[in-house]
Amino acid sequence: MASAFSFILITIAWIVVGTTKLKLHPFLVLLAGCFFLVFSLQLPFGVIPQVFAKGFGKTFESIGLLVLYGTIIGVILENTNATHSIANALLKLLYKLPMPFGVSCIGYVVSIPVFWRFSFCYFILIKQIIGGKNKHIKNSANHCFIDRSFRSPCISPPTPGPLAAAANLEMNNLFVLICIGAALAFVLILVGAFYAYSISKKPIIQTSDVDTKPEDDNTGKSNLPPLSTSLAPIILPIILMALGTLLQVLNDLVSSNILVDFMKLITTPSNAILVGVIFSFGLLKYSSLNLKKCIELSIKSAAPILIITGMGGILGEVIQQIPIAAYLENTLVNNQLGIIIPFLIAAVLKTAQGSSTVAIITTSSIVFPLLAVLGIDSELGKIWVIMAIGVGSMTVSHANDSYFWIVSQIGGLDIKTAYRHHTFATFLQGIIGFVIVWIGYNLWEII
Repeated sequence: MASAFSFILITIAWIVVGTTKLKLHPFLVLLAGCFFLVFSLQLPFGVIPQVFAKGFGKTFESIGLLVLYGTIIGVILENTNATHSIANALLKLLYKLPMPFGVSCIGYVVSIPVFWRFSFCYFILIKQIIGGKNKHIKNSANHCFIDRSFRSPCISPPTPGPLAAAANLEMNNLFVLICIGAALAFVLILVGAFYAYSISKKPIIQTSDVDTKPEDDNTGKSNLPPLSTSLAPIILPIILMALGTLLQVLNDLVSSNILVDFMKLITTPSNAILVGVIFSFGLLKYSSLNLKKCIELSIKSAAPILIITGMGGILGEVIQQIPIAAYLENTLVNNQLGIIIPFLIAAVLKTAQGSSTVAIITTSSIVFPLLAVLGIDSELGKIWVIMAIGVGSMTVSHANDSYFWIVSQIGGLDIKTAYRHHTFATFLQGIIGFVIVWIGYNLWEII
């Protein structure tokens, strides 16, 4: 068994080296790691294709449509300026708040349905709109902290990372995951906003020579879609999933009929998000983007996530061939390690190789066989594990993270300032996030 653990550690080390030093695509790195494990564990050659097919297939079965549907909504919201409409409404609502808090709240809402790269670029647009009206927004330190509000996708679906973790951990109750993830993400963006506010009154920090002046804005702000139409693709799936959870609770009290069966059908997570996709099509009239182009862009955005997630599923399936649970049952006596282990693995992977998505997928694959032994194999227990993995995947962003360079270059920060503030912010949010998760987990254990 000790040798099996050694092989797993070697595989993790390979993932770090392959993605950082060798600059290989995560797909190739994970594929090579999977083959190394199956040969090291001496699995029968005839079993290997079955293990690979099962690991890859169950991932697509669990989240394939969810990721694609979520991506379609994100692409449409971004390209039809629906995010502008939402932000304008929030600006009117939050204009009395200090700038870091107002912009962070906007980022929190915008980042959930769209990828963080879209939302951070949108932050730059917000800065252009209101930056001239508040000298504090010009403080470059403010930029690097406000941008952290756009990392809620590390924690809350329907973005791919948490969905992939849910699939790898075989968790089904996405509505509860969304609620807890959204609450935790909101607390963490407030942490960043408080720090931004605390330093925003200090002297302007040295910036780089990068010209952050935007290119010509052709977003067609005069033709923004209505707020209700913009919010519908986000709000309706959440309402439907909440209704689905209620139907599950009242299953014994509600008699089966065509209407109830239909409601159960459309309140499943994939179909609920599909309803959001259908409503998002109504936004296309506010953009030159046609339906065909929208689907093409969405597939291009979703494919890398699905492929990497599928490889993570294979890695998890290979690891499950090792009787880890039986071994740990006789060696681990402290279940407090349960919530610490996924956080530490995700934090190490994130810090070492830079990608939050790879950290989330790999960590969830590794810890799945351990859930029962660590006493966290219930639906709620898996949610706490996903939260721990999520905050771990925020810790720490530095030079090996493409997001670090986007923040420093678009935000106009020199590298020293980016390390001093942005990197420290990711560490701060990760640690505080884990403390919150640890407290929530222990309260759940008591209850």
